[in-house]
Amino acid sequence: MDAARAVAVFAMFAAHIGPPARPEGAGHLLVALDGRAPAVFTLIAGLSLSLSRGGTRPRPAARGARRGTLVRCAVLAALGLALAELRSGIAVILAFFAVYFLAAEPLARLRTRSLLVAAAVSPVLGPVLSYVLGPYFGHRVSGRGRYPGFDAVTSWPGLRDALDTLLLSGAYPWLTYFPYVVVGMALGRVVDLRRPGTAVPLIGWGALAALAGHGLSALALGPGGGREMLLRAVADSHPLALNAPDPVQAVLAAQAGAIPSTSWAWLLVDGPYSQTPFETVANIGAGVLLLGLAVAAGRSGPLRPLLRPLATVGTMGLSVYAVHVLARAELRPQHGWVALGAFCLVSLAACALWARVLRGRALGRGPLEWALHVLVRAATSRRGASHPGGTGA
Repeated sequence: MDAARAVAVFAMFAAHIGPPARPEGAGHLLVALDGRAPAVFTLIAGLSLSLSRGGTRPRPAARGARRGTLVRCAVLAALGLALAELRSGIAVILAFFAVYFLAAEPLARLRTRSLLVAAAVSPVLGPVLSYVLGPYFGHRVSGRGRYPGFDAVTSWPGLRDALDTLLLSGAYPWLTYFPYVVVGMALGRVVDLRRPGTAVPLIGWGALAALAGHGLSALALGPGGGREMLLRAVADSHPLALNAPDPVQAVLAAQAGAIPSTSWAWLLVDGPYSQTPFETVANIGAGVLLLGLAVAAGRSGPLRPLLRPLATVGTMGLSVYAVHVLARAELRPQHGWVALGAFCLVSLAACALWARVLRGRALGRGPLEWALHVLVRAATSRRGASHPGGTGA
């Protein structure tokens, strides 16, 4: 699971400092990864949360768990707002994660059957509600894809806008990204990653879901007539995009890929960051497929040593993510394969060195992971309470 998380982190590197995702040569890999990273990272966070509560044998929350969740969310939100202020050009996801974890706390108490129902419904319900509610909050034609900064805590208008951003209109809003957390939590309830034979069904179901998401979208937009409906919507509500080589993509690019609320046909697209049911299902499939491949590699003698450097990066995912935002803001690297390779190699080497030097010490889990663990433990240890640490991300 840590190795899969590291792959998601590197996919974020590809989105932020890699070359453009074009279907040519090695660019096919970037096309396959485009838009996946935050979804997979979020799904694994839900899985981690489920495993921290007992996995396939769920147990009641420890005393002080709610205080621990509040502290964890407050730290993630503060860190996210601070990183956003660096103006790195990266849509920082950490403040959104704080909202996900708050919302996940009551779901963690559900019975497995109820959680599975929520996991089945939310990938469709979330995007549909986002589409329906958009016009009521001024996002019928545009205005999506934002992320909050410190103005969220310095003024009432800033707070109001931040809530809109975090819940509905942001780059990773709760309505359309929380389903990944729910699916991850449900996955942790029904799948034991330690059990032999787990990899094959994960790979099979993951590949099937990814193909279904993209395949059904292609059918709906092509033979189903969805693209013609979208072009009419562009002509009616987005006339400035008509002169673009691809008017549909021009509309999506104007708001970080998220769909507007000008035609129900927008819900049929599956492009990166579009936040539609088809994209959500495809991304869930990609995440499950990645987990299955990681489990299979972990059970393979020759491949297991190759996973260890990745797993080390995965255990420090929060620290690596924060450092890469800082490096992007300060170094302003040119996008390309050289910058992407450098960021990945430095991350692998730095995490390996950190883990080796601090082996056996709590700080060895990563500086931000350690700090978050200490703060959560301090909050939950009051009145004798205790709670497992970690970010779940």
